[in-house]
Amino acid sequence: MTRFAGKTVLISGAAQGIGASIAQAFSQEGAAVALLDCKSDTPALANQLSQATGNPTLGKVIDLRDGTAILDAVTETELTLGPIDVLVSVAGILRLSPVLDITDQDWDESFAVNTRGAFRLCRAVAQRMVDRRQGNIVVVSSNAATTPRTGMAAYAASKAALTQFTRCLGLELAPLDIRCNIVSPGSTDTAMQRQLWRQEDDKARVLRGDPDQFRLGIPLNRFASACEIADAVCFLASDQARHITLHDLRVDGGATLDR
Repeated sequence: MTRFAGKTVLISGAAQGIGASIAQAFSQEGAAVALLDCKSDTPALANQLSQATGNPTLGKVIDLRDGTAILDAVTETELTLGPIDVLVSVAGILRLSPVLDITDQDWDESFAVNTRGAFRLCRAVAQRMVDRRQGNIVVVSSNAATTPRTGMAAYAASKAALTQFTRCLGLELAPLDIRCNIVSPGSTDTAMQRQLWRQEDDKARVLRGDPDQFRLGIPLNRFASACEIADAVCFLASDQARHITLHDLRVDGGATLDR
């Protein structure tokens, strides 16, 4: 498929996990892709992707807590690859702790990356999209934004704020033909998910549910792959979803019972 031929796509958190799969999916479908990530090998990964697909890429090492770096990355993307047609905000961190033990630092860093960094990136790109009166923003949040999880208060709260921010942004930009949507994964087979598995039975307990943690299981009885999340993002960013905005697409195997 070449749904994104001639398009420029900017993706944060693009050098690992879900973000890397999203970058690969867009590049395979013809897009010029800018990869933003804090990993030092991001430029090398971008070059590898370009060689594999034959489409232009840009790789930038960036800390989303740095507002100036965000503005510089957006400017360089447009100068190098062209006006940004699609923004996919993926980057996020997970700090695990019971509420009573959360440190101020873990709380602040969760919001600095998951919420404020995403907000600054969306704002910087959206301001340019407004001038062109077209564009598409997809934010990767989490089903934890709407379902409480023990030990994940900082993550869940930061993702809930991100989800509602994206809806508000989409509402304001809709008259300008700019769509803003959310993809909310559940348990996905990535490094972030695997850090939750501290005992041998933890993975199976997520699948079947854990009453001690007030957690339902996954009705489809498997974890999502990063590629399946990428498929959902690409759909919302494509013309196939051209009349969809402010939508939260939950990709969690039914774990939240579509609440």
